Amino acid sequence: MDKSWMHSNRRSKAYEFGVEAFLNFAVENLLTTTHIRCPCVKCVNLKLFGVGIIRDHVYFNGIDQSYKNWTFHGEPWEATTNASRNVEEDDGHSRYSFVSEEIDMDDNDFGDFGSDPYEFANVIGDGDQPVYPGCRKYTKLSALVKLYNLKAKHGMSDVCFTELLILQGDLLPEGNTIPTSMYEAKKTLCALGLSYEKMQACPNDCILYRKEYEDSTNCPTCGISRWKEGKDSILKEGVPAKVVWYFSPIPRFKRMFQSHETAKSLTCHAARKSIDGQMSHPADSPSWKLLDDKWPEFGNEPRNLRLALSSDGLNPHSSLSSRYSCWPVILVTYNLPPWLCMKRKFMMLTLLISGPKQPGNDIDVYLEPLIDDLKSLWVGIRGVYDAHNGEYFTFRAALMWTINDFPAYGNLSGCVVKEYKACPICGDDTPSHRLKNGHKICYIGHRKWLPINHPYRRQRAAFHGKPEYGIPPEPLTGEEVLHVVENGDRVCWKKKSIFFDLEYWKYLPVRHALDVMHIEKNVCDSIIGTLLEIPGKNKDGIAARLDLLNMGGQN
Repeated sequence: MDKSWMHSNRRSKAYEFGVEAFLNFAVENLLTTTHIRCPCVKCVNLKLFGVGIIRDHVYFNGIDQSYKNWTFHGEPWEATTNASRNVEEDDGHSRYSFVSEEIDMDDNDFGDFGSDPYEFANVIGDGDQPVYPGCRKYTKLSALVKLYNLKAKHGMSDVCFTELLILQGDLLPEGNTIPTSMYEAKKTLCALGLSYEKMQACPNDCILYRKEYEDSTNCPTCGISRWKEGKDSILKEGVPAKVVWYFSPIPRFKRMFQSHETAKSLTCHAARKSIDGQMSHPADSPSWKLLDDKWPEFGNEPRNLRLALSSDGLNPHSSLSSRYSCWPVILVTYNLPPWLCMKRKFMMLTLLISGPKQPGNDIDVYLEPLIDDLKSLWVGIRGVYDAHNGEYFTFRAALMWTINDFPAYGNLSGCVVKEYKACPICGDDTPSHRLKNGHKICYIGHRKWLPINHPYRRQRAAFHGKPEYGIPPEPLTGEEVLHVVENGDRVCWKKKSIFFDLEYWKYLPVRHALDVMHIEKNVCDSIIGTLLEIPGKNKDGIAARLDLLNMGGQN
C-alpha cells in the first residue's frame, strides 16, 4: 500500500485520500470500528478510539511518520532483523514511545549503541513480540515497563514484584512472554537504563578510591579507613563509608545525536542571528564567540556542544533531617533551543555526592571523573552517529561556565566568599566594615557601580555617612586568576579550581555565574520580613538601629 501520503501536507488531497485508505484498511483487517489504535503523534498507538475520533486526531495532530509498518492495524509483523535495518529510516522516532511516557525518557535514552546505530532494534526486540499470542494491545516490553512503573510508584519489594509476575503469567493465556522473576525482568529492562559508576570516597573528602588508589584500604592523606564503622566501633569490611555515583555524560550525548529530532535541534543555533544586537541566546555571549574565534576548528562544527554546570546542596529527607546535605552536579546543553535546554529530560545528572555533610571546598575531589570526561570531549570522540545527517562525525564539547548560588560559587571557583575580602571583583580592596552591635560584616562600596552622576553617590545619611566617588574595579581575567593562585598572594583565594585543568578555561571571559533566583529570594525575604515585621525575619532591630547611628557618626 502507498504510504507516501504520511509525509504530505495535512490540507492536501493526497493526505485526505491517504487517511481514508488507512481507516478502511484498519477496519477491514481488525473487523471493528470502535476499538482501533490511534496512530496520531500524541496517541502513538497507545489509545483505542472509534474511526471518527481517529480521523479527527490524524487531521489535527498529524500521523506518526515513524509508524511505517502498520502492525497494530492488520499489516503482518516484520522480523526483528528486518526491523533493525529500518532504524535510520524512522528518523529517530519509534513505535516504542510508550517507554518514554511510562518512565519519562526521551527518544535518545534507549541504550548505548554508539558504534552501531542499528543496534537499537536488537536491544528492544521484545517490543515486537506480543505479550501473548493474538494480543494487539500490549507487547512484552510495554507490559513489562508498565508493571515496573507500578513497582517503582508503590514501592514494591523485589519479592513482591516476583510473585506479581508469577501471578500475571498464570492469569494470561498459555504461551505468554511475561518473565517469571525480578531477575529476568531486570535483564530485559537494563538495556533501557543509563549506566553509572559507583565510586568510594574518603569520609573526609580527601580522595576518590580510583586510579592509583583503587586498591587502597586507607586514605593516604588522613589515614582513615575507607570502610564504614559500626556502632560497636568495628569496621565493616566491604561496606564503604562514603559513596559517590558518577553518570558519564558521553554515552548520553551520543544518544542525543541518535534521535533525529534532537540531533536537528542541537544545530538550530547555527541558523539564528541576533537582529537587535541583544543577547537572546548563549550563542550571542562573549564566551561562545571566543570559543568560535580562538578555536575555529571547534566553532566551525555546529554539532559541537556548549555546556553549563550547576551544583547545590539539597536535603533528600525533607524536614526529617536538617543536617543531611546531598550534592547533585548537573550539565545543561546550550545548543538546544531555549524552550528545550531547561527541560528535565535534557538536564543531565552527572554526579551525586552523598552526605551527610557537604563537600565544601573539597568538591574538586569529586569532580575529577567529570573533568576527565570533559577533557576527552574537548579532544574529540570519534565515531558518533548523527541520525539527522545520517553520518558519523568527531564530537566535541566545551564547558562555558558554572551556575551556582554565592556559597557554592566560592567552592567551585576557589574564591573567598566570607569575611572581609568576600567580593570576587574587588578582592583585596573590598570595602567591608564590621558592625559593632550586629556582629556581622557589611559591604558598603556597592554605590561605585552606579553611573558617575547618580544622586545616590552624593547621599550621606542614607548610607554610611560618606559620599561615593570611586569607580568600579575591573574583574581579573582567567589568566590573571591562574597566575595569582599559582604564584601570587592567596589572600582572596582558597585554592586553584580544578576547572583550570581544562585547556580553554583560563581564556573564558565569564567562568562562573550566580543564580539570580537565590539572590532575589533572599533579598525579597529580608525586605518582606522587615516591612511586615515578621518575627525571626525582621532586620530592623535595636542592633541595626545602633549600627546605622554609629556609621552615620563617622563623618
